[in-house]
Amino acid sequence: MKKMGVPGKILCVLMLLLHNSIQQQQVFNDIKTLSLPANYKIGWMESLDDNKLISDITIPGTHDSLALYGGFLAKCQAWSLEDQLKAGIRYFDLRVFGAELKIKHGPFDQRTTFPIAFNTIRKFLSEYKSETVLVRVKPGGKSKDKVPNLVAEEIKKVPDCWVSDKIPKIGEVRGKTVFVQKDAFKLGISSHGTDKPNDYIVVSVKNKKEKIISHLKYSADKKNRLNHIVLNYSSGTGIPRLMLHRNPKSLAKNINPWLYEYLNNESKKTNPKPCFGVIAMDFPGLDLIRKVTEFN
Repeated sequence: MKKMGVPGKILCVLMLLLHNSIQQQQVFNDIKTLSLPANYKIGWMESLDDNKLISDITIPGTHDSLALYGGFLAKCQAWSLEDQLKAGIRYFDLRVFGAELKIKHGPFDQRTTFPIAFNTIRKFLSEYKSETVLVRVKPGGKSKDKVPNLVAEEIKKVPDCWVSDKIPKIGEVRGKTVFVQKDAFKLGISSHGTDKPNDYIVVSVKNKKEKIISHLKYSADKKNRLNHIVLNYSSGTGIPRLMLHRNPKSLAKNINPWLYEYLNNESKKTNPKPCFGVIAMDFPGLDLIRKVTEFN
């Protein structure tokens, strides 16, 4: 067999690195431009049974969904809201501040507002009528007490949203935005977040993964999903502890491939597949999103 020369070895290494990069990008994405495969199913909810409660659907979501600006301290996503919708994300975590209803991540302005985001979601649902989108509004800032009423005024202007606390069947909310209660925001369905206070602060990645597993196992038990939707967050940061190397992006780069493999293994164990409720992520890639939807 002819030995490979130095140029050939270099080429093999480059091809291996490219392959690994592509594989990682499919579960972790920090590229702004969305590039969908030709066979990508945008309207993945179309095949769901109309009689299925949305609390019994495994839903891909994003944490701090519109945190696109602020550098490594604040940035949690790469795709715009419109592109996240096209990629299959159906749960959005919006941090809404002040009388102008600005979207922020902490002190970092995300250059949009709740009304703009809401209209983007409604436009998407007018085109993909088989889908439903869950929105959790978290009021913030000095005027956060005013946010719930101001958001409610925006919601009242349109008919295509669900603000009842009753858990709907998917057939009842196709083409609609389903609001999820959070703190002082009391419109919509009730939720149970599996994260305990400060669970988002990651000192040990190993411990974070163990918590994610514990939360998903909790969600898989149907009795824990009665009368509310369960919210799981794979996101995290070490920044409050000044562990700057453990920022949202670096952690997602580590956790997303692991989460994909964990879900892939879980999908092979039981039939029917378990329901994990909402799985909200930072920087998810297309393959990770699709893996979440496969549980349905």
